[in-house]
Amino acid sequence: MAHPNFALKTLVISLSAVISGQAMAQNQDTPQKTKIPRIDVVGSDASSISKQPGSVSIVTEEQLQLLQPLSTEDALRKVPGINIKGEEETAVVANIGLRGLSSAEQKTLILEDGVPVAPGLFIGNGRYYNPRIQHIESIEVLKGATSLRYGPSTIGGVINYQSKTPQDGVTISGRAGSFGLREATLEAGGSSPSGDAQAGLVYTKAESDGFQNKDYKMDDLMVKAGMEIGNNQWIGVKFSHYENQANISYRGLFLEDYQDRKTYNPAPDDYFLTERDAFDINHEWDINDSTTLKTVLYWSEVSRDYWRYSVDSAASAQAGRWVYTDDLSGNNRSFERIGLDSRLSFAHKTFDIQNEAEIGLRLLHEQSNDTRIRATRDQDRTGINDRHRQDSADSLAVFAENRFIVNERLTVTPGLRIETYEQTRKVLTDNNAEESTSNTEVLPGIGATYQISPEVQMFAGIYKAFSPAENGIALDGLTNQDLEAERSVNMEIGVRGRNKRLSYEAAAFQMDFSNQVVDGNSDPNLSKSNGGKTLHQGMEAAVGYDFGGGFTLDTNLTYIPTSEFVGGEYDGNRISYSPEWLANMELGYRQGDLKTALSMHHTGSQFGDSANTEAIPADASGGIWGGKLDAYTTFDVHAHYQFNKQLAVFGSVKNLTDERYIAGLRQGIYAGPSRSFELGASYQF
Repeated sequence: MAHPNFALKTLVISLSAVISGQAMAQNQDTPQKTKIPRIDVVGSDASSISKQPGSVSIVTEEQLQLLQPLSTEDALRKVPGINIKGEEETAVVANIGLRGLSSAEQKTLILEDGVPVAPGLFIGNGRYYNPRIQHIESIEVLKGATSLRYGPSTIGGVINYQSKTPQDGVTISGRAGSFGLREATLEAGGSSPSGDAQAGLVYTKAESDGFQNKDYKMDDLMVKAGMEIGNNQWIGVKFSHYENQANISYRGLFLEDYQDRKTYNPAPDDYFLTERDAFDINHEWDINDSTTLKTVLYWSEVSRDYWRYSVDSAASAQAGRWVYTDDLSGNNRSFERIGLDSRLSFAHKTFDIQNEAEIGLRLLHEQSNDTRIRATRDQDRTGINDRHRQDSADSLAVFAENRFIVNERLTVTPGLRIETYEQTRKVLTDNNAEESTSNTEVLPGIGATYQISPEVQMFAGIYKAFSPAENGIALDGLTNQDLEAERSVNMEIGVRGRNKRLSYEAAAFQMDFSNQVVDGNSDPNLSKSNGGKTLHQGMEAAVGYDFGGGFTLDTNLTYIPTSEFVGGEYDGNRISYSPEWLANMELGYRQGDLKTALSMHHTGSQFGDSANTEAIPADASGGIWGGKLDAYTTFDVHAHYQFNKQLAVFGSVKNLTDERYIAGLRQGIYAGPSRSFELGASYQF
């Protein structure tokens, strides 16, 4: 993989310069620091949430500081409507479902600082990279009509991870814990004497033996810098590098070993090797008091080498666990993306009322290289390439929305997004045979808010969303399978409010799919087919209350009675990995510099396949297993104590009651992590 070393060197030099400048200015008055521009999904001003005609959840910096999550999915688990299909404790691959969408698929757009993080939005696969929580400052989750400002795959909504902003000084933190966890993080930053430039980095190195001995070795680096250019323009750059050697596989435990609470690694020699580089350039221009132009140019490159040993199915069934042969396959893929996203927001007085408008353009090119290497145990990770495919996609999207401020109480926000794309697959091992397909989606939406009182607001919206059929299934076998995009008409209505002690938000929602892509029919050329309609209906409710005396309670409940196929082979069946009930509760106590929390998470029962198979097969004869996953409830305890401005200590006990549960199914059972302990500290120089 090519590494943009010039970018890293440039940013490190900039960082050194501003830290030196900051040191020289220690005895001077601290100037106001410049901002590093980025694209937010919700926004940071006090009125940002109330402007959204849809549900909003924010996981704050303070919450992350207390929770000390091991992964972004660990942090998202407490958000209303989100279901996590956990495969291992650090969530190397993403398994996130919103509002009844399967957490084994990708119909929710995931961004970092407004930039897509999935290796491929159109070419696939969306799960191979998951941002590391160590460099994340806060998380925005937006559902509803205004998610049309982003795309594609916003059926469930938009998740935006906001990366940390450099702070002056140096902070060293670390933690250790169960399963041999060892993690160290360095944060360093500084500003120029004038305050018009700043830079910083966050570097984390982590290793663990892993639950069930699924070890990993991870490095994550983010370098970030920004400066003011003129009186009304800012530029920011961000470079990130990530690599991880994770001993994970598609294979899980057999049923008897799971019931006997065995904790061995069912695939001890399989490895998932990931490396990613990304570079963003942000520009923000305050053209005048009411007009702002934000533009981001982004590039990323991801490689994913997945080395898996073949199994002897008959011997596995007899042994009651997977028995491996000496044949090894490397499903090795690399992805490259370059994109441009530009957004102009402005206020105007059309129809003699106050308006806030935003129009935007996104250009995107993606390409991937997919090889399969046949190797053996004696010739590990080298061999014959018997499959070589290249995928590419080009897309253009334009959008516009206008927020009509009808009066002090009522706002109405119509919007429109048009997204057009072309996908191409070439098979080099088939004499460079090639096939293409293209599609255009027109996605209208409208939302509204109504301020019943200063403390109570209603919101509602309806919009059309889609998720493209990725190259791997749209052009499988070099057959244009004529797959329609997965399209949904989404509606919601809700209420939110806040007073001195109470905060709340509740919403009822419906997602009505006109087409759901499912497993193909008897035609051997079709791996997938247009499966027809599905319907998702439910509600979310979140309540927070401050009892005084340092005690707080935050709780939320998601109820999705309907998440099912309508017509077709699976008529009436529930969507896989879509539990009917999700619930979270957190009792917090804060006194002076001490913060503690006892949290509870409940996931209802769910199915592992569209056929709604009840029994989990006892041996390997079940192939890729389905079955019913029982409901489970886990408890965590967290504490954080700030000794002084420099030193803080923190710790957690996760899965306090040592609940044994099935987190997911593939070729076997993924058991949820057992009770674990973590202890850490941070020191700021």
